[in-house]
Amino acid sequence: MNIDTKCVNAIRVLSADAVQKANSGHPGLPLGCAAMAYELWANHMNHNPQDPTWKNRDRFILSGGHGSALLYSLLHFFGYGLTLNDLKNFRQDGSLTPGHPEYGHTVGVEATTGPLGAGMAMAVGMAMGETHLAAVFNKPDFPIVDHYTFALGGDGCMMEGISSEAFSLAGTLGLSKLIILYDSNKISIEGNTDIAFTENVQNRMAAFGFQTITVEDGNDLNAIGKAIETAKADTIHPSFITIKTQIGYGCPAKQGKASAHGEPLGEDNVRALKENLQWPSLEPFSIPDEVYTHYQKLAEKGASAQAKWQKLFNDYSRQFPQERNLWDKFHTTADSTALLEDKDFWAYEDKPQATRNLSGIMINRIKDFLPQLIGGSADLAPSNKTHMNNETDFNKDNYAGRNLHFGVRELAMAGIANGLLLHGGLRPYVATFFVFSDYMKPMIRLAALMKIPTTYVLTHDSIGVGEDGPTHEPIEQLAMLRAMPNINVFRPADATETAAGWYLAITSEHTPTALVLTRQNLPQLAGSSKEALKGAYIIADADKKTPDGIIIASGSEVCLAIEAKELLKKQNIDIRVVSMPCMDIFEQQSDEYKNNILPRAVTARVAVEAAADFGWGRYVGLDGTTVTMKGFGASAPADKLFKKFGFTKENVAETMRKLLK
Repeated sequence: MNIDTKCVNAIRVLSADAVQKANSGHPGLPLGCAAMAYELWANHMNHNPQDPTWKNRDRFILSGGHGSALLYSLLHFFGYGLTLNDLKNFRQDGSLTPGHPEYGHTVGVEATTGPLGAGMAMAVGMAMGETHLAAVFNKPDFPIVDHYTFALGGDGCMMEGISSEAFSLAGTLGLSKLIILYDSNKISIEGNTDIAFTENVQNRMAAFGFQTITVEDGNDLNAIGKAIETAKADTIHPSFITIKTQIGYGCPAKQGKASAHGEPLGEDNVRALKENLQWPSLEPFSIPDEVYTHYQKLAEKGASAQAKWQKLFNDYSRQFPQERNLWDKFHTTADSTALLEDKDFWAYEDKPQATRNLSGIMINRIKDFLPQLIGGSADLAPSNKTHMNNETDFNKDNYAGRNLHFGVRELAMAGIANGLLLHGGLRPYVATFFVFSDYMKPMIRLAALMKIPTTYVLTHDSIGVGEDGPTHEPIEQLAMLRAMPNINVFRPADATETAAGWYLAITSEHTPTALVLTRQNLPQLAGSSKEALKGAYIIADADKKTPDGIIIASGSEVCLAIEAKELLKKQNIDIRVVSMPCMDIFEQQSDEYKNNILPRAVTARVAVEAAADFGWGRYVGLDGTTVTMKGFGASAPADKLFKKFGFTKENVAETMRKLLK
């Protein structure tokens, strides 16, 4: 048995042992994909275990994240710091080897994957990031950004719609540094894929604009290697390599069967696997020294590749000092102090404007301050106001463009944004109508889980959408996003609060931001201030030290709350109005601050928001109430809808009066 075969089988054996010890996991993918993964990592992928964050490394995403034992075995053997004990603690609490790969938790994991197809969208984003940075920074003879993005996934990834959305865009953009490895074993959890999946995947990928290559034997290292090199040779199209494998390869009782997918092989079958592979030991986690020695030599190639790149980069820095300074700016977080004190950043015209318009103004201020800002919309830039003026469009003829066009592909757009950010050196934002955040939610959730600060611009935020009717009027979406951990859902009331929302978005380091914005014009409010950065603040206070009641509102309803306060004042009822653009940030404030804004002694509280009331209970308590939506909207002009559903100063004031009786 030659050393390459031993190293491939080492991945299989270690993965099977890890799953068996945990008595939980997915051995089928690691057994079937070991050869392609080994060939890629050993001979075709530039990566350096000594510096896992090397900026010009090739990226690898295991889109079929259930097969995580494969990735952990690779990271272990190549020397990324995962120990044998880490593999023995596979899927255990607090281990570095969780059930699905988690970015930021395990060194060498480029993206959190689990939902099938998500990794494919993030891979497209990474490939877009590479092409953009290359277009901005590379000079003749100085290709300082020059790397590939590889993603490995199976039939499930191909079935999920997000992959088709993302691949369609990748083909349109001609992302030739994107290479997809398709583990084609014709098995899913329920059995043979023919029960639900009979299409010609290669024809579909060709239609998307991919070069398609097929490897008939998933254990043929030479054929796999030739396919990868053929993919690299195509500088016009992304590449899709179908590699025909057998799930659970090497285990006689499980090979080619659905039962190999998501359950341990069983001790007897692990033993049979090792005997069939002619493994030198039947003991669990027993790996020959020669395997480790060979992997160490392979890993050293990555250090040499990085050293060569570093010399190129140093020469580039000397020859192009301005570009090097720009490079450093691209790879540095925004100067929050400078922005906070920048009068131009916070300036606004004192006239009614929709917060979507104000957001567009902010984007065009930020783009000059933050050259790494890149973004766009799901075919709605004119409505979302997300176009960067005097900037070109990103397309296959101009990868230096900063305006992205995603087409009507909200789910892939959100996943691609995550990939752009994970690549490094870029700060993406993406946009659509707020109601379509339903399409984006799974990828927003991954951003929150990965602790990456993607920005989502979500406009047309309420029944204020008007004539388009209930299909386009978000009701429960605020509650949906607010229920998610580690995301700041920010719904501003005017220009100052919109600036605050953008300030929080671009200075955030570990939390994504959803900016929820109006279609309709809103007045600039006299009491609004940078205090919005605390999530909630007093925008119009009572004359009394202890107010008679408190009205809490967000977004377009803050003005309404202030109008209701003035109406109540005429009746000798002294009310405080609290603007709460972001519950998430308010909850991070001290108890003292929160009690100053919402004194416990004041129990007469009304929350006003043109959305579902879910989540407001914690602020109004058992003695308070809400003026909110109790069902879906309707199709009519916005002003008529606000009256129809009770969003008038008279109704808000009457609601407070009833509480005070």
